[in-house]
Amino acid sequence: GCTVKYTGYLEHWDEPFCTNCYSKSPGLMKLGKDITLGGLEIGLLTMKKGEVARFVFTPDYAYGRQGCPPLIPPNATVMFEVEVLDFLDSDESDTFFELTAEQQDTFPLQKVLKVADTEREFGNYLYRKRHFEGAKDRYKRAFSILGRSPSSEAEQCQIDASKLLVLLNLSLTYLKLERPAQALAYGEKALEIDQRNAKALFRCGQACLCMTEYEKARDFLVRAQHIQPFNHDINNELKKLA
Repeated sequence: GCTVKYTGYLEHWDEPFCTNCYSKSPGLMKLGKDITLGGLEIGLLTMKKGEVARFVFTPDYAYGRQGCPPLIPPNATVMFEVEVLDFLDSDESDTFFELTAEQQDTFPLQKVLKVADTEREFGNYLYRKRHFEGAKDRYKRAFSILGRSPSSEAEQCQIDASKLLVLLNLSLTYLKLERPAQALAYGEKALEIDQRNAKALFRCGQACLCMTEYEKARDFLVRAQHIQPFNHDINNELKKLA
């Protein structure tokens, strides 16, 4: 999927026939689903994040012989100005989730970790857009595939590292959704992997504070402060308990 700003012009016209440049935060669009213009699909695949380009499409790569009345006349050549704001390649991830559980289990661990990372990146994108419910679903999808049994200690370390990132994301997102009990549960799962993780301790402290469990909150936050004594966020939360 990609986030793009685009403006389309007919040949020799100054006014655009379509644009999304007035939108403050254009949504993520999928090639072949949300973006179906042949030339635009091909053009976007040649671009990278932050790039700006101008494409001229003949009718075969645009709206064809018929055009698209009333805006696009027959056999129209069109020009698109495009800026790629963000890009996430989800093909491998989408393919993976279309498989049965048995088929997923045959995937090599490195591919599973890559799929989980892609899902987490999608979650991060949605989180930045403040779509917390959607972000939570993406993080849960990533977590759901990280339960496989490792064949070595090295594999366990890789799985744990991936899990830890997702669990921290879930804990924070549930805080944003004002569901502190779940935020605490995921924070504690993160601490099972790394008991000295300051972010996990901080999230657990915040969650307990939201639930007015002040002693538990103080315990988590003091432990976080021991690890990061100069962290302003941790110290500010502790001041609320003074």
